[in-house]
Amino acid sequence: MATSTLVPLSEYLKTSYRPDRDWIDGEVRERNMGEGSHAILQVFFVWYFRERLAEWKIRVRSEQRIQTSATHYRIPDICLSRASDPHEEIITIAPLLCVEILSPEDRLADIQDRLDDYFGMGIEAVWVIDPKKRRAFMAGLGGLLQPVTDELNVPGTPIKIRVAEVFAELDAQRGTTPDPAR
Repeated sequence: MATSTLVPLSEYLKTSYRPDRDWIDGEVRERNMGEGSHAILQVFFVWYFRERLAEWKIRVRSEQRIQTSATHYRIPDICLSRASDPHEEIITIAPLLCVEILSPEDRLADIQDRLDDYFGMGIEAVWVIDPKKRRAFMAGLGGLLQPVTDELNVPGTPIKIRVAEVFAELDAQRGTTPDPAR
């Protein structure tokens, strides 16, 4: 279960947390950490995007601090920025995409709070992947999660991936085959 502690922003910014934590209105909040399936998908997305850096003109970051507002710092599992954006140690320019891979303890209300922060900052798309239920969701600037069965994308860009490819990688890494009942 995630916990939180009140900490001034200056202390948060100079502290290295392991794992890193969000900072919301003065609270340092632990993030639910993934298990094996979470880790597999996180590595897969980094690899997938890195293979397309030049083609899509992007930068990929894993667990990168993003300042979504003056009092909110979030750490998405993966984020994509434009290659033309300046390098920032803490991202303040809205990325193109954030990917959140759910952990068993994640709750819808917490995910919606993250989405609200991302879209309030101007992030163009968020993908939410649920490895346990083998479901994928996408949200655009409206902020509403929509189930996706075919292809995740970032509208207006070439960025896309077939949902089946995501879960095929998960199956291959776990040495399992998908349950046809799902």
